[in-house]
Amino acid sequence: MTAATDLRDLLAGATELTIVCHNNPDPDCLASALALGRIAAAAGVDERRILYSGEISHQQNRAFVNLLDVDLATLDPESVRDREEGSLLAFVDHAVPGANNRVPEGTPVDVVIDHHPHDALDARFVDHREGVGATATILAEYVRELDVDLDGTLATALLFAIRRETLGFLRGVTRAEYDAAAFLHEAADADLLRRLASPAVSGATADAIATAIEHRTIRGSTLLSNVGRTSERDALPQAADYLATLEGVETAIVFGIVEDTVQLSARSTDSRVHVGDALGDAFADVGNAGGHREMAGGEIPLGIFADDAADGDALCDLVATVVTARLADAFGLEGVEGEEETEE
Repeated sequence: MTAATDLRDLLAGATELTIVCHNNPDPDCLASALALGRIAAAAGVDERRILYSGEISHQQNRAFVNLLDVDLATLDPESVRDREEGSLLAFVDHAVPGANNRVPEGTPVDVVIDHHPHDALDARFVDHREGVGATATILAEYVRELDVDLDGTLATALLFAIRRETLGFLRGVTRAEYDAAAFLHEAADADLLRRLASPAVSGATADAIATAIEHRTIRGSTLLSNVGRTSERDALPQAADYLATLEGVETAIVFGIVEDTVQLSARSTDSRVHVGDALGDAFADVGNAGGHREMAGGEIPLGIFADDAADGDALCDLVATVVTARLADAFGLEGVEGEEETEE
């Protein structure tokens, strides 16, 4: 028996499958959900749905949903807690109820497929491969082994997700990604891949990235930047990706206030640094943070900073001071204050 056949056998006994994406799902999560739905259909599951929380704000993620016509619905947390017999709950590209999703903590999960770092996971079926570069790689393997129909939409979704998650096969890539790409290539739509790779950028995203560039602080090979308030959550990882390419920079961390949370995004090519562990150590007591050695993120409820004396600019200043101090401590940076500063 293999993981793929174990999953098929579990699905074959179900009447319904609910696939929950993480908050603000990216192509790796969305493509994995799409593939799991196809596998479930092939196993005879008649009722299937893909749910998500948060927003799909990144222009590439919006293009992915629109161009591939991914059928999504908004998550009702209570609807997944109390399920009838034969109704399965699956997580793809995340793993724990209440962590980067709005599923109530303690909710039983039937299927977990993920490549992010985690401790022990609890589900009837778990395929957790921290060593691979993308969750979509795992799903592509299942599709191939189970001989699930691979049309242009599914092949394009999985191939684009793998390319995006590994930054064009340059970050965290393994032999498994190349094997998956070889399998998917012939069925994928090359024109659609190009359109997905070059979506239009909103003005708000450009403004947030410009702010991140302007407010950068560099100590040694580590860069920090605070964008203040922004409506574009997904501008932060885009800014981190760009700032990590600056000459002399090996680690870039960008943070900002998005609605009622502080969002963080980190990138690193420094073999001495595990940015996922560093962010987890810095913020685990106040929010959710972590990820891979080269790519990580975090979310902190803004409520922990709010009081009668902190609002508007004062709140932004308080967030900048506290977050910068924690990052400076976690990454061993000297002379970094909460003030915005640029060092060339």
